[in-house]
Amino acid sequence: MLRKWEELPKFMRVPEVRPYWEALNKRRGELALKRAFDVVVAFILLCILALPMAVIAVMIKLDSPGPVFYRQERVTTYGKRFKIHKFRTMVNNADKIGNSVTVSGDSRITKVGSKLRNLRLDELPQVIDILEGTMSFVGTRPEVSKYVKQYRPEYFATLLLPAGVTSEASIRYKNENELLDAADDVDRVYMEQVLPDKMKWNLKSVRKFSFLREIATMFRTVFAVLGKDY
Repeated sequence: MLRKWEELPKFMRVPEVRPYWEALNKRRGELALKRAFDVVVAFILLCILALPMAVIAVMIKLDSPGPVFYRQERVTTYGKRFKIHKFRTMVNNADKIGNSVTVSGDSRITKVGSKLRNLRLDELPQVIDILEGTMSFVGTRPEVSKYVKQYRPEYFATLLLPAGVTSEASIRYKNENELLDAADDVDRVYMEQVLPDKMKWNLKSVRKFSFLREIATMFRTVFAVLGKDY
């Protein structure tokens, strides 16, 4: 549930965040409905997807050495750090031999990983994060700490809600890797050009939050994966 303003972390109690908190504070009932929806649907999906996920896990192990899951530390509500659950799509310890942002054609991506990424199946284990409460079906994609440390004050408004598996920004930037292909300094281009534009969508989603809008975003995500451009 949304914390009271005075209970927010100090770094979030800034004038730039206040309007977003006030907008969400008027929709506490819908926020409760959002969490209930997340728990019920995530539990059902985990039961349905258990077997397919087991098959994917075997494929990953046969394709390359290393763990099945990629557990990178990310940031979610109120700046809390957690280790996200994703199927590993890159060589083991890929984050130690390259950028935090992945580009199209990245040599670290495995054969099975490439297929999982194209269909966004690498995101399936995040139903575990949703049940744990560190993520939601819809919300700002969780960033790594080094990017969050460089946030502008207004960006902290996105931490009022749990990080999400999908979002309007994710739909608009589904080909983000291709956009970064030509960058000499991927991290710099991401922070100075890509992230600010994504944040426009993320902040709009926080400011205009409603449960029905989030359901619509979930459907739009399915269409985007199937090839529709927005």
